[in-house]
Amino acid sequence: MPGSGVCGLIGEQHIAVFRPYTDEQVFAISNIDPFAQASVLSRGLIAEHQGDLWVASPLKKQHFRLHDGLCLEDETRSVAHYDVRVRDGMVQIKA
Repeated sequence: MPGSGVCGLIGEQHIAVFRPYTDEQVFAISNIDPFAQASVLSRGLIAEHQGDLWVASPLKKQHFRLHDGLCLEDETRSVAHYDVRVRDGMVQIKA
C-alpha cells in the first residue's frame, strides 16, 4: 500500500520495505531500530525532509533516510540499506 512499510525476512535479516508513493518507487532498509534493538522500522511514519524521504522509528523517533539508511540524529547508528526494484509487479531485493 502506498505510504506505508512492510517487514520481510531475507534469511535471518529483517527488512523494511517502503512504497511512499503510488508509482513503483520502493526502498528497503533494515527493519531493526538500532536504538531500541527491535524489529519496528517498517511501522514508522514516512516523511520528507530537505528533499529526502525518511522513516521515523515508532519507538524512539529517530529518523532513517530511505535511500541509504543514514540516521539523521546519529550517523554512527545508521541502518543497512538494500538495492530494490519492482519487476513484473514483484518486489526484488538484493541482499
